[in-house]
Amino acid sequence: MFHVFQYRPLRLKTPVSLSSMCFKLMLSRPVAFAQIWMSWFSSHSLVGNKNIVLMGPPGAGKTTVGRIVGQKLDCPVIDIDDDVLETTWNMSVSEKLQDVGNEQFLEEEGKALLKFSASGSVISLTGSNPMHSAGMQHMKKNGIVIYLDVPTTVIMGRLKSMKVDRIVGQSPGISLKDILQFRKQFYKKWYDIHVLCGGDIAAEVVAEKVLDAVKRYQNSELETFISTRSSRSGRSMEKDSRKYFSDVVTEGLAPDGGLFVPERGLPKFTAGEWQSLIEATYIERAQVILERCIHPADIPASKLAEIIGTAYGENFTCSKIAPVRHLAGNQFLLELFHGPTASFKDLALQMVPHIFAYCIPRSCNYLVLVATSGDTGSAVLDGFSRLHDTDKQRIAVMNFFPEDGVSPIQKSQMIGCQKENAWSVGVKSDFDFCQTAVKQIFTNSDYTGFLTVEYGTALAAANSINWARLLPQIVYHASAYLDLVHQDIIPFGSPVDVCIPTGNFGNILAALYAKMMGIPIRKCICASNENNVLTDFIRTGVYDLKGRKLIPTFSPAVDILKSSNLERYLHLIANEDGQLVTQLYNQLENQGHFQLRKDLLEKLQQDLVAGWCSEEDCLAAIHSVYSTTGYILDTHTAVAKVVADQLQDRTCPIIISSTAHYSKFAPAILRALRIAEINQNPLSQLHLLSSYSPLPPVHWGLLETLKKKGHEDHQVCAADMSTLMSHIETLIQNHFM
Repeated sequence: MFHVFQYRPLRLKTPVSLSSMCFKLMLSRPVAFAQIWMSWFSSHSLVGNKNIVLMGPPGAGKTTVGRIVGQKLDCPVIDIDDDVLETTWNMSVSEKLQDVGNEQFLEEEGKALLKFSASGSVISLTGSNPMHSAGMQHMKKNGIVIYLDVPTTVIMGRLKSMKVDRIVGQSPGISLKDILQFRKQFYKKWYDIHVLCGGDIAAEVVAEKVLDAVKRYQNSELETFISTRSSRSGRSMEKDSRKYFSDVVTEGLAPDGGLFVPERGLPKFTAGEWQSLIEATYIERAQVILERCIHPADIPASKLAEIIGTAYGENFTCSKIAPVRHLAGNQFLLELFHGPTASFKDLALQMVPHIFAYCIPRSCNYLVLVATSGDTGSAVLDGFSRLHDTDKQRIAVMNFFPEDGVSPIQKSQMIGCQKENAWSVGVKSDFDFCQTAVKQIFTNSDYTGFLTVEYGTALAAANSINWARLLPQIVYHASAYLDLVHQDIIPFGSPVDVCIPTGNFGNILAALYAKMMGIPIRKCICASNENNVLTDFIRTGVYDLKGRKLIPTFSPAVDILKSSNLERYLHLIANEDGQLVTQLYNQLENQGHFQLRKDLLEKLQQDLVAGWCSEEDCLAAIHSVYSTTGYILDTHTAVAKVVADQLQDRTCPIIISSTAHYSKFAPAILRALRIAEINQNPLSQLHLLSSYSPLPPVHWGLLETLKKKGHEDHQVCAADMSTLMSHIETLIQNHFM
């Protein structure tokens, strides 16, 4: 198919195919045709026969940007308003609107779009084209639809300067702002690529962003993943075994025992792009951030939007999903407990099961293995139990937790969250054994191969060793900063510190990733309880497990000595030196310790500071905060509060991650509040707490789970690898066979 090149929009007398025009030109002007052919060939390498279709509100700059993109690609530029509608109707768009009215105008506009045909062109739609479903389906058949997303306040300013006070679809009594907001749902429905155009960004810059986005869209080969333990020479030899997002979601752990990370790192956002998200909802922020981290070849934008909407829809008690609350002075709480199982794990695990179900091949059943120190278990069980029935038939979950190493309510919750495809197994050991056992099972190729051959079942991971777990956590750290800007606490660009109760290093790693992507985080403060191996490591560079025994505490989710996600961070600061990471972790496995080089410790300490909190100080912090504010911290948040008080310099705001709802740790909370008589029944404990009218209220989801009388029993096994493997086989036989 051949195309006419033009630097200015071609005014078509009738809506015709550009290919027929090229055919006539080939016959009448062969020299001109040869030049056109070369122009077409240069653009063909980027878009082929597809059109680049620019979509957005009136005033988004679609026509101007389209002309610049067309010039850069040497391809035809078509403006639907000027080149299609007005030539079809023989009147201006405003005259047509006045003639037929809003509803009929949209229909007439859609009909004209349905008759239009082009290939290899840059097409600028009208602001109202996306409101006609059939017309947009027609455009998408041969086009890459790009949404130029300009903040509503900017659009209103531009329209005012253009003396436009009314647009298509705006009825009497409806403001311009309202109709612009209403239209966003249609833009979001149709786009393939989302381009943020914040502030007074120049059209030339937007055009470059469009071209870069199209290049990324057309080439998924660049977004590959590597193991934290792979050598650079090994990577070049393994090009036939590249791993993409879908692969790492499915596989969880790399075959060499390392963790998957993106080979080219995470995307960077400009300050203007972040600022364009200040007015956005949490779901809108999540969509933009995750689209940049997940290639559309793995999950298209429309499917990702569906997954995000399902994850953060009715399952959360707060419409803001992860709100920021002022605590006192320069301290703010990032409340991450409004999900169905009352911990920060819900922010990822209401989403990951749907991502997993979409990415895995249909030809195999999957058993998701989970090791939990408390909160992950119930969050995984709940998340996977919400899948569609057809997905639950091919995906099951087995959750291993330390039988005596979680709070009574956490255990009740994990037992209560068991469903037809989700089971919990208590292990007579600690979390470190559970996590190490799961890792060993994944890297036992004989065993995993046996499960595949014998039962047609593959294993997968839902712990934070799975890359997909980390991405939603990046979102809430970025969103918290944007919320402070939106609340006029700080101007954009001013730094904040974050303080995070840390065990497996996933949550704090996500904050570090948000910093890398452009969020102005100054320091990440790592808060430990009495299992303070991370605090010692960050201060000294020595990771030493020799002679250490896990101490059960009031904050069991951070009762961890081997922090899995630390490996990803070490790989990052070591400039992706997989051999060094392998050496360090082999030394940890064989000798129980390793030491960072001085230069790497200096890099680490530019990002991280650390402190720890005793059990006594944890309870005292809960009592003190409740006495002064009426707000109840959970035990993990109290650990972070104590460490924040120790280490903050009060020169900037500090965001404390409130990682769980206090309801999950009722005995410790009641003890901290100095309530003498404590009933051992978890439900009675929550009712007692509720009688104090605390802030926030007792968690509804937890109450509902504890009221259920379904699966009251669970299996318990010894800390033995063969016993765990036997449980896995039994589950597979019962569910899949």
